[in-house]
Amino acid sequence: MVPALALRLIIIPMATRLEVRNLTVELPTQSGWVRPVNEVSFDLGEGETLGIVGESGSGKTMLSLGLMGLEPPGARRKGEVWLRECDPAADSRGINILTASRDKMRGLRGREIAMIFQEPMTALNPVMRVGAQIEEAIRVHDHRANQNEIHSQAIHALKRAALSEPEQRARQYPHQLSGGLRQRVMIAMALASDPGILIADEPSTALDVTVQKQILELLATLRKELRLSLLFITHDLGVVAQIADRIIVMYAGRIVEHGPTAEVLRHPRHPYTEGLLRAAPRLERAKLVPIPGTVPALNALPPGCAFAPRCPYRVAECDVAVPELRPANTNHSSRCILVPCAQPMTTN
Repeated sequence: MVPALALRLIIIPMATRLEVRNLTVELPTQSGWVRPVNEVSFDLGEGETLGIVGESGSGKTMLSLGLMGLEPPGARRKGEVWLRECDPAADSRGINILTASRDKMRGLRGREIAMIFQEPMTALNPVMRVGAQIEEAIRVHDHRANQNEIHSQAIHALKRAALSEPEQRARQYPHQLSGGLRQRVMIAMALASDPGILIADEPSTALDVTVQKQILELLATLRKELRLSLLFITHDLGVVAQIADRIIVMYAGRIVEHGPTAEVLRHPRHPYTEGLLRAAPRLERAKLVPIPGTVPALNALPPGCAFAPRCPYRVAECDVAVPELRPANTNHSSRCILVPCAQPMTTN
């Protein structure tokens, strides 16, 4: 983990690139349909980094797969996800990913919205040289380019991801690279076709702290240079504090807190966020306080607040109904009945 919660300045985005409204992902189980993602709404601005935080099982990865159209077979998606394409000639309203055809979605993935998966060793093909894998990603979106042009683009992508000796790296297989180099290859592959939106799912997990810092710095540099909109998924508050402009905290498939990074980390307004902060390692000597209990099973959620069984502030009203997201101030909201209502928060 990055040891210090070094808070960043908020960057005001120029325009909305991704608009998510009431996104729900349902999965079939033997006991019925469950919702790992439940009525999630947010906006992602051009050049902005939005952090998605939560424990394992909170719905972070399923949210990213739903946005990419890569949800498991048999899953159902509801709601709206409006993607504004980079092409100036495209419809200014964007395209609703949830109603796009398979062919259309295949064209959007990589060219407009790309993803870095959790574990590069399993995401990369172990029997293909990494250069060939990047070339394959480029070829999908550029049918007119010849092999020399595609190879040059692949080498350029490796250079942009700060890999030394890119020609040599391109000839290597994934098992010949360290974890940090494999992650850089994944970044190069994701950005090879110049997408406007990048989803990074736990990109620094399982890396040592030095390599983790290098990957975070690389993503921050690329975001600035390419005006990337970055959706950064992590369970590590130290990491999200370094890279994100705004934070969404998820629990049991729902957003429970949403606001600017500094605001949320300094003044959390939901008991779950407070618990995550108390359990996060810091530089100063302090006792870590784990959150008691576990995330409830999606097929056995309580009737009211999903966090109520673990919450130290629980009152009878918490068990009556699922709380709504309520504004704590103009740009910070929380799904907790104990938060006094303020003026409605802005979208960004």
